[in-house]
Amino acid sequence: MSIESILPPRAVPFSRKWMMQWGQIIVGSFVLALSFVLFINPYDIVPGGVYGLGIILHSIFPDIQVGTFGLAFDIPLLITGLIIFGSRFGAKTIVAALITPFFMNFLTTVCGEEPATMLGGHINLSGDMVLAALFGGVGGGVGLGLILKTNATSGGTDIIAMIVSKYTHAPIAKSMMFVESTIVVIGLIVFGDWKLPLYSIITIFLMTKTLDYIISGGSTDKLLFIISEKHDDIRKYVIDNLERGGTYIKASGMYTHSDKNMMFVVISRRELALVQSYIKEVDPLVFMVVVNAHETLGDGFKSLSEEKIVS
Repeated sequence: MSIESILPPRAVPFSRKWMMQWGQIIVGSFVLALSFVLFINPYDIVPGGVYGLGIILHSIFPDIQVGTFGLAFDIPLLITGLIIFGSRFGAKTIVAALITPFFMNFLTTVCGEEPATMLGGHINLSGDMVLAALFGGVGGGVGLGLILKTNATSGGTDIIAMIVSKYTHAPIAKSMMFVESTIVVIGLIVFGDWKLPLYSIITIFLMTKTLDYIISGGSTDKLLFIISEKHDDIRKYVIDNLERGGTYIKASGMYTHSDKNMMFVVISRRELALVQSYIKEVDPLVFMVVVNAHETLGDGFKSLSEEKIVS
């Protein structure tokens, strides 16, 4: 998914859409900061980004908090983002980049830094680092996903990822994974503990997957391309039993040059097994391709207005 696919149109100031966008930025920044403070920072997990660099530097200069380091790195990156993406990008990102480290430093002061004493020691995960990586990855992905949905970022290296996505058209989640993984290597060198990068990889993977889910909606629809001599029977089954529609696409065999009717059908994941079972029964020689539908908008699926309600 390229960055252009997640940039919503400008919202009218003080409209419902405008307030929802700014509300998402505040909530997303808080969730992102909370995930770092509770599950990432205390265990020296380095999930990339400016805060990953902040964790590394905090181990060297413990008097300076992670959020402060993150803010220091954000400044030149924010300037770069303003130049490339313009003021629409910059206004929201500047706010997110400022309040995220503020939330992080505030929550660190309130909750503490050491796992054994944080919140009275009730969430000490020192003996279960995998669980810390899981919570940190999912929470961080939710927070960052809410921010990105508003045409902003939390600042930091996700600006680099958005720049890479803009010019290479690579999915933003994959761009982020590439950038963050580089910082993990730096963490390995500094901390000298080969286990920490493994936990960091878990966190990065879950963060990017959760981020992708938040942005794309996690569609589980299936797109079917079907070529069958029994296409009329299949058509009736799809219409009558599944109450779905479809489209015939005129096709021609590459080898035989014979004309064929190829069916184009979108169904839900739970309906796939029903379709496969029926087709196997009526035409064992069917040619069918099943593709994951990134997003399906229209009658019987998610409406276009529903997709854009948070933009």
